[in-house]
Amino acid sequence: MRLADRMSRLGTETAFDCLCRAKALECKMDVVHLEIGEPDFDTPKHIREAAKKAIDEGYTHYGPSAGLPELRAAVAKYAGALRGVHINPDQVVITPGGKPVMAFAIMALVEEDDEVIYPNPGFPIYESLIGYMGGTPVPIRLHEEHDFRLDAEELATKVNPRTKLIVINSPQNPTGGVLTREDLRLIADTALKHNVWILADEIYAEILYEGRFESISQFPEIHERLIILDGFSKTFAMTGWRVGYGIMPVQMAEKLARIQTNMNSCTSTFSQRACIEALTGPRTEIDQMLGEFKKRRDFIVKGLSEIPGFRCKLPQGAFYAFPNVEGTGIDCEVLARRILDEKGVACLAGTCFGKYGDGFLRFSYANSVENIAKALPRIRELVEKK
Repeated sequence: MRLADRMSRLGTETAFDCLCRAKALECKMDVVHLEIGEPDFDTPKHIREAAKKAIDEGYTHYGPSAGLPELRAAVAKYAGALRGVHINPDQVVITPGGKPVMAFAIMALVEEDDEVIYPNPGFPIYESLIGYMGGTPVPIRLHEEHDFRLDAEELATKVNPRTKLIVINSPQNPTGGVLTREDLRLIADTALKHNVWILADEIYAEILYEGRFESISQFPEIHERLIILDGFSKTFAMTGWRVGYGIMPVQMAEKLARIQTNMNSCTSTFSQRACIEALTGPRTEIDQMLGEFKKRRDFIVKGLSEIPGFRCKLPQGAFYAFPNVEGTGIDCEVLARRILDEKGVACLAGTCFGKYGDGFLRFSYANSVENIAKALPRIRELVEKK
């Protein structure tokens, strides 16, 4: 079978591979799932009911490629209030999940051999899509001693005339690191100085444990070179609904909507109606979920830090713990496999998130305290018997 050369540059999201392995093991042992980045809560009832109502009302047909006007307006109001900026509904493009915003932005901006700077360790699809589209991925290391914040001064040294795009992610997957206002100011200044675009992945914007969310959009001068990625999967426990959105200059929104017309026509219309309810309806269940994530964070970090050879920074956002496991003397990929195969705890090696993830593991605490409490002694027992 002869495939296009670009297929050799296409990566994957290893969490799904690990999930398949873990599911297969369930016929042999009890497995605790700490691998997948998905809230374990059901989508709130009022959102589910809105989808059912929309189906009954006939929202089962094609919609505009850029999204239903009423959802674009709701996103503009909600996302603008969260970030403290004005957003025009014409700047919003609704997509089937957040990944199309990444793909379409890179497709629209990056030509052969253009460079794209992205965080590493980081969400693996950044590097995959950059390479697949013909760009050159340029990783910038997130340092543990810097609380896994992207070093804005180091970033400035990597920008050159070939740089077309900078990807930032805060709160960050897999580390839980959060960029400060000062970090974002320096990143914006660098992009402006070199006429470079920024893709700001803010999908975890509302899963933040201390302080207020800081968006690079607070600096108006960057707006003409900024694409924000956000969506409904994490905050509203709607991963399977596949609805995300991008916020960008109007002319860029028109281009991304045209790409969407060519790729997938539109986003499911009844799902979009449910998303309006998510943005405008009661937040009781959402707030309870976010409160539970904070309890789990404190519990898992304390437990991981007590395992010999582990040290774990306290994540400031998202729902991942990213302990350094070099002290165990076991390669992180080997350790992740053994923890699953021998102890029935599914987690990911740091190298699933890039070469600079070596020496770390990622644990998703999108699982109950009771299940995390089962997992921790199993991990400790394996490490102590190594």
